[in-house]
Amino acid sequence: MAVYQHKRIRRKPMAEINVVPYIDVMLVLLIIFMITAPMLTQGVNVDLPSADANPVVAPDDNSEPLVVSVDAAGNFYAAIGDKQDEPIDAETLMVKVKAVLKRSPNTPVMVKGDSAVNYGQVVTVMALLQRAGAPSVGLITKQPELEPAS
Repeated sequence: MAVYQHKRIRRKPMAEINVVPYIDVMLVLLIIFMITAPMLTQGVNVDLPSADANPVVAPDDNSEPLVVSVDAAGNFYAAIGDKQDEPIDAETLMVKVKAVLKRSPNTPVMVKGDSAVNYGQVVTVMALLQRAGAPSVGLITKQPELEPAS
């Protein structure tokens, strides 16, 4: 009688991770972030004046600038917190700016004033910002459009 011996073949456990599902999830998240990133830039629509000036050099710590906006009606807006599109009064603006500058003293402070706003309102905001502790205040403008040579 022939006895067949059945040898068991031991297989080593597979130690590889299937990364295809992770890549799929990563690509979906990338698309979601690409779509939502432009929506995260909030602020007040302001018609900026044009000026031929050099851009401001960012500080070494790469901190985001604190932007205070003045719309055509003379209302103040601060790019701080979750209610950036609601106007604030001068005292609230000073308190918020003081808090930001206390936490991060090297934060650049910029004013974004509408081209139709009274010049006095922009000066008032700049004075408020300096009283709140901002060492210097910059003005945000847009580059003038170059006329094509004819």
